[in-house]
Amino acid sequence: MNALLRSSLRLIDRLSPPEPVSAHCDIPCGIYDPHLAQIAAQTVVRMHQLIGDLERPGPDASKAEFDKYANSLSRYIAVKEEHAELCKQEVRIIWADYFKPEHLSDHPELHTNVWNILKLGSKVRQNVDMQAAEELLAAVQTFAEAFWASKGASTTRGPSRQAVGGESVYPA
Repeated sequence: MNALLRSSLRLIDRLSPPEPVSAHCDIPCGIYDPHLAQIAAQTVVRMHQLIGDLERPGPDASKAEFDKYANSLSRYIAVKEEHAELCKQEVRIIWADYFKPEHLSDHPELHTNVWNILKLGSKVRQNVDMQAAEELLAAVQTFAEAFWASKGASTTRGPSRQAVGGESVYPA
């Protein structure tokens, strides 16, 4: 009987395939941390640094030199875009799943800051704009400070210890 049922269900799935679904953890697990958003924003800044430092081959460059340049540029852009979207995703999750209306009384700028992060994340995906990348990182750091403050933790800014340089926000 099980074989007949499985065969019937497979036939139904072929005739009318089910729609794929996806979900984020909405248990809620209660584990939130803006660290990944900061790392993603730092990665965006770093990719802008690498793009800015990349030397375009001259008109007499060999195919191998041009291919090396094109490969590096396309990889830097792909990583920049991937991490800008990751930054936006992490901020959206914390904003939507963690922050509550009572947090807004202590952080009235929170919605505007999130909106700016989302817009800047899109801007750095659309362009090579170091200023926008640095603004994204600064906005994420402000977001991280609000997050930790909402948990009653003070924060400190310390060296990121990443190739990008700069600072990260840490709970104290």
